[in-house]
Amino acid sequence: MKVLWRNLEQDRERAMISSWPFVICLVLLVSTPVVFVLVHRILMPRTLPGIPDMDEADDFALFRRATLASAGGGGGAGFRRRPPSAPKIAFLFLTNSDLTFAPLWERFFRGHERLFNVYVHADPAARLLLSPTPSFLGRFIPAKATQRASPTLISAARRLLAAALVDDPANAFFALISQHCVPLHSFRFTYRALLADPGAPPTPAGGRRHRRSYIEILSGEPGLRDRYVARGDDVMIHEVPFEQFRVGSQFFVLARRHAVLVVRDRRLWKKFKMPCLESMADSCYPEEHYFPTLLEMQDPQGCTRYTLTRVNWTDSVGGHPHTYRPPEISASLINRLRRSNSTYSYLFARKFSPDCLDPLLKLADSVIFQD
Repeated sequence: MKVLWRNLEQDRERAMISSWPFVICLVLLVSTPVVFVLVHRILMPRTLPGIPDMDEADDFALFRRATLASAGGGGGAGFRRRPPSAPKIAFLFLTNSDLTFAPLWERFFRGHERLFNVYVHADPAARLLLSPTPSFLGRFIPAKATQRASPTLISAARRLLAAALVDDPANAFFALISQHCVPLHSFRFTYRALLADPGAPPTPAGGRRHRRSYIEILSGEPGLRDRYVARGDDVMIHEVPFEQFRVGSQFFVLARRHAVLVVRDRRLWKKFKMPCLESMADSCYPEEHYFPTLLEMQDPQGCTRYTLTRVNWTDSVGGHPHTYRPPEISASLINRLRRSNSTYSYLFARKFSPDCLDPLLKLADSVIFQD
């Protein structure tokens, strides 16, 4: 009996020993993905928020519609299709708060309803308390969340461009505007200034001149290298060499062909949509680089290289420009803001605090809209 018991014990020990390799392999198989995830999180640099996959899918569908609509000259679902008309300006309002200066814009638009369209991208998280004025009523497009130091501001601008392209084939210029922005001239002056651009290059066949885009494009600026590597040292290569990396104002006026070029782009977007490193948050301003870099690479001769939106950076705080307050509002301020260092005049200006509305309205008819 003792011999039988000893044999059973020996058989069990041999079975356990023979099963050890299997157990070890099973443990390694189960633990390897966990170890990989932990090592990835520990060793890989932490990044700022990026673009959600669902947002990307929705945008791709919209951009495809915009590209097809522009190629075919037609409208699309979501906005009313219109017959051909005189060239129009599409005013693209990018906001995360109330459109406080809408009453001033209403005076600007008054009497020119056939020469403009309004589109608004409002961050869904924003609490808009003011009721839309007539020109803004029903002009809000499907929007996604936006935040600083992320490519979401680029996506929002591209959505506005795409919505305007789909909506009306007569939209010839696309002006990106913030909720803190105000006009510096009358609509008539603004319209004529854009359409009568004397510097527009002729077409290769010598026909009607191409309309230029008014977008700031700068190179060699201080800190440009840090902004280039904000996503990582080699992330932008090879699509965007540092020698072609540009910077400029977030606010622009694009000609229609350039608006189409922006919504059709995939090559540069796959680089610029990548999130910045957390350690480079202070150098992360993708919305100031994507548009000037893309147009510099695709059509440098078709751009003015300057912006029509005046901004005061003399006492900026945290990446924000000077904010004008009611005591500063005067006729002399409006005239100073209009003046540039070249032959052109600024058409818009920012940044104004909401309580500037009343003093600006008082100057509207006697100063702002008197050209």
